[in-house]
Amino acid sequence: MKVAFFGTPQFAAVTLERLLESSHEVVCVVTQPDKPAGRGRKLQPPPVKQIAEAAGIPVHQPASIKRTPLTDVLVASGAQVAVVVAYGQILPVRLLDALPFGFLNIHGSLLPKYRGAAPIQWAIANGETTTGVTIMQIDEGLDSGPVLARAEAEILEDDDARSIHDLLSLLGANTMLEVLDRIEAEGRVESTPQDHEQATLAPLIKRDDARIDWEWPPEKIICRVRGFLLWPGAFSEQDGTEIKLLAAEAVAPSWMTMNWKAREIVPGTIVDVLKGRGFIVKTGGDGLVLITRIKIAGKKEMDADSAINGGLIKIGMQLK
Repeated sequence: MKVAFFGTPQFAAVTLERLLESSHEVVCVVTQPDKPAGRGRKLQPPPVKQIAEAAGIPVHQPASIKRTPLTDVLVASGAQVAVVVAYGQILPVRLLDALPFGFLNIHGSLLPKYRGAAPIQWAIANGETTTGVTIMQIDEGLDSGPVLARAEAEILEDDDARSIHDLLSLLGANTMLEVLDRIEAEGRVESTPQDHEQATLAPLIKRDDARIDWEWPPEKIICRVRGFLLWPGAFSEQDGTEIKLLAAEAVAPSWMTMNWKAREIVPGTIVDVLKGRGFIVKTGGDGLVLITRIKIAGKKEMDADSAINGGLIKIGMQLK
């Protein structure tokens, strides 16, 4: 099939690469404008653009897709279907009927759960043990279109936003190819409406969503650390200095190297250190969390053991 591809970040680039390896033909690419990055603030092309240009595919980068007449461009390209993966702009309704087989989207959740901008992060932050990808036909709503395919994936205890992001980017690419192959063979799009009553939301993450409340139970804190690893990073403060928490694990009281009474210690207090591992923090519900990797404001990311050895973290400090 002839495909118009809409996408921007690395998550989308994986699908574009798989399409280029397949029997389908990518006839044009629509992506976000180049953005300044690095100390020099030089304009950097998004990952999708880099791949498209290397393959000699025409690239379009409208600053506002709502104000750019792309319908004629898509029709002239000969595209039969559009594949949309983390494009970054809401597609105007007038565009959705421009191609014979419509616009197909890869969404990083098992719809109708976690509709919205950050499905991977919120699924992990909320303690889900199963996630996946959904191939859906884009309609006027927020991730509400009919479903063409779903593929599940397990969230393991050591998974975080980065590992699940990478897993779902591959799973989504492969599932989309299966859908395109089926459409080409059958000459039609077969889909199933979503159960809108079962819908949940995964809104854009705000920085304060990642602020740790040490009154929370250990499981919730650990899930927030894992879910918000890529951005903004779970964080706390110690004497006004921000500390990002990059890795955390559950612990048992038997791991403690000193005697303590949980109910007499304020949540957020560093109660012990484990040599070669990290530091233990008191949480709500008489719980404990082991922090193994951090980034203190103004310093480089480091393992927690290095922070302990450098005197940056000590027993008795209180995180707020």
